[in-house]
This record gives sequence, C-alpha cells and structure tokens, in this order.
Amino acid sequence: MFNTLSGRFLILTTLFVMLAEVLIFVPSVARFRADYLQDRLERAQIASLALLADDMIAPELEAELLENAEVYNVVLRRDEMRELMLSSPLPDAVAYDFDLRDASATDLIRDAMMRLFDAEPEVIRVIGDPVRGGGLVIEVTMWTAKLRAAMIDYGLNVLALSAVISVITALLLFLAVQSLIVRPIKGVVGNMKAYAADPEDARRIISPDTNVTELREAELTLRSLQTDLTGALKQKERLAQLGGAVARISHDLRNVLTTAQLFADRMESSEDPMVKRVVPKLVNSIHRAVSLCENTLAFGKAEEPAPSLGWVNLADLAGDIFDSERLSAGEHDLSFAEDIPMGLTLRADPEQLYRVLSNLVRNARQAIVATGKPGEIALQASETHKDWQIRVADTGPGLPKTARDHLFQPFAGTNRKGGSGLGMAIAAELVRGHGGSLELERSDETGTSFVITLPKEVNT
Repeated sequence: MFNTLSGRFLILTTLFVMLAEVLIFVPSVARFRADYLQDRLERAQIASLALLADDMIAPELEAELLENAEVYNVVLRRDEMRELMLSSPLPDAVAYDFDLRDASATDLIRDAMMRLFDAEPEVIRVIGDPVRGGGLVIEVTMWTAKLRAAMIDYGLNVLALSAVISVITALLLFLAVQSLIVRPIKGVVGNMKAYAADPEDARRIISPDTNVTELREAELTLRSLQTDLTGALKQKERLAQLGGAVARISHDLRNVLTTAQLFADRMESSEDPMVKRVVPKLVNSIHRAVSLCENTLAFGKAEEPAPSLGWVNLADLAGDIFDSERLSAGEHDLSFAEDIPMGLTLRADPEQLYRVLSNLVRNARQAIVATGKPGEIALQASETHKDWQIRVADTGPGLPKTARDHLFQPFAGTNRKGGSGLGMAIAAELVRGHGGSLELERSDETGTSFVITLPKEVNT
C-alpha cells in the first residue's frame, strides 16, 4: 500500500492526526489534573460546612465527610484566621505543595507529566480559592493514587478517541484523494499508454476534462506534446513518401533531360547569334537539372550530399540567376540589381549555392509579380577577414507572420499557392552544410531581406 499515492496519503494522514492528538493530549491531561484537584477542594469546602453549622460533630461523620471528599484534612482560612476544619491521620509526610491560585500553564503541564510518570503514591497538599466567597484560602491534603489512576483513564480515553478520529479522517481523505486526484491521474496515465500504442492516431490525443488546476495544466501540456509529436510523425511520413516520389520522378526526368542535353549540344554548332547567346545558358540549366536528378537518386533520403567546395565567381553566378528570372518575369515591370565587388570569389559548392540563391530570387520574383506592382530584386555581397556575406533583398509585400514563424520548417514556411514549403528548409540546410547561416534580416510592407553568411574557414 505504501507504494501507491492513495496508500501513502492514508498512512501519512493517520500519523499526522495522531501527532496532532498527542500535542493536544499533554495540555488536556494537565487541565484534567487541575480540574480534578479543584473538584477535591470544592468537595472539602462542602464537607467543612457541616462543622460550620455545628462546632461538634461525631468522629464517624467527620471520617465519612473526609472519605467522600477523598482528602485527609481540610484547612480553611476565614477572616485572617487559619482553622483546621476536618482532619484524619496522614499515611505519610506531605511530599509536595501545589498552589492552584497562580499556577501557569507550564507549571500545570510539568506537574501533570511528573504525576503521570511517577507510579509511587504520595501525600500532597493542594491550595486554592474557596468557591462563592466561602473564605480566603482552602487547603487539603490527599493521596495521589486515585489522581494518577483517573489521569491514566482519561488519557486512554483521549487516545482511543484520537485513534477513532484519525481512522475516520484518513478514510474520508483517502476516498477524496481517490476521487479527486488518483482517478484523474490514472486517466492521464491510461491515455498516455493508449497514445504510446499508436502515436500517429490523432483520435488518441487527450482531451482535458478535469477541473483540478494542476491536473488540467498537465493535461493541456500533454495534449500539446501529443499534438506536436503526431504532427511530426505525419510530417516524417510525408517526407518519406515525398522522397520516394521524388526519386521515381528524378529517375524518369533524368532520361528526358539527357535527351534534351544532346539536342542542346547540337544547337551549339548553330551560327544564329541569338542561338549562340541562349544555348550556353540552356546547356547550363539542363546540366544543373541532370546533376540534381543524379544527386536525388544517389542521396534519396533526408540529407543533402556534402558540399563539393570550390572557388565561385559570384557575379557570374548571379548573372545566370537573374537572366533566368528575367525570362520568367516576362513583361512585368521588375528590375534586378547587383552590388558585387569586381572579381569577388568565394569558396562554396557552385551547384548548391546556385540552388540557394535561385530559390531566394525566385521567391522574391513570384511575390512581386503576384502583387501586379513594379518591384526590384537586389543582390549584394561583401566580405570580411573571416566570412562572406550575401544579401538578397526585394521590394515585395513581405512575409506574413505565420510564414515568418515557420520559415525554415518543411511544409510549414510557405504562404504561396502551389508552394511545397520545402524550398527555404532545403536552402537553410545547404547553407548549414557550408558551415554558414541563412537568416531573415527583415520582412515588412517595404520588402524582404535575407542574409547568407559563409565562413572563410570551413570545419570539416
């Protein structure tokens, strides 16, 4: 039982109630002793009234009065005169004097405990005030055997009553704890077990229903945890399905692009100036597509291949991206600006860096075109002694808060119709593979700006 919450509560409640009763027991016994002695004083005073009515009483009557009062003699002081009212032989000398007139609570408790633990009977003198103005002081001598026996009986009764109260209180609290705490906790535990058996089943997510504040907070926290976990598992499953689909598509697409590359190679021999200007860009685009398909087939899982670092001319790379996006923008009033130091080269994987920058520029172009208003996309670059920084800024409408909060999470960072929500997540992963970072610098109604930081020393 001690291993259960309710069992421990039952045992601890019983112990605490008993402890409280013990703390009450000591002053209760002290008060009982004081009342017992006061009662003997009152009996002795009543017994002495017979002598006040008649100065001479029979010895038999005097003995009977003393026996009823349970004292050996009675001394009453009236009008400054101390007078022995009733008397009988003492079995022993007086051991202690107790004055009840000015006894403190500490004195009463101390005297009571001494009498309770002292089993040897003694003769004591008790001093007190007469009742109803029957004199100034009354004194009696008495035997302590009956006093101690009465105190023990009283103490046993108190302890028995305390035990009954403790058991009843503990049982009531046990039932209350079972109903208000243990049962809701078992409900939470049962839900956790059921959810653990099939965490992808959203129907098993807990529905908070308790009115206990602490337990409700636990249920709300558990529901949030289960909701996030179920979403993560579904997202993982979706990623796995997407990976398989992409691998199949890439396999077929690679064959198509290989054929297109063969035709592009044939076109390079054309003498048409327009063809000569366009074909190299077309060949580069097809080559990148074929390379991407091959990488997808080779690394058809969540991770991207490690970057193959080389020196990249950023201006040439930006020119290829801007030329492609100008064609995609068509007749829309969209301008492209480059602010790249002449001859700036940086150490990166050219294909992966192209994918990152083209994704940022493409997103900016699509956002501006969707507004139907003129706009500009700018690519700036700078370097320090320890890193390169590339900034892609636009004058588009900015990102909504929901998109900003989940910008780099798969399937969660897009607000564009038809977008998969993977582009920014992949871009951030590619930059991290270089040991750098991709951050959203700002996004408001005046536009959006991203900053790519690539370290000059990459830890491998």
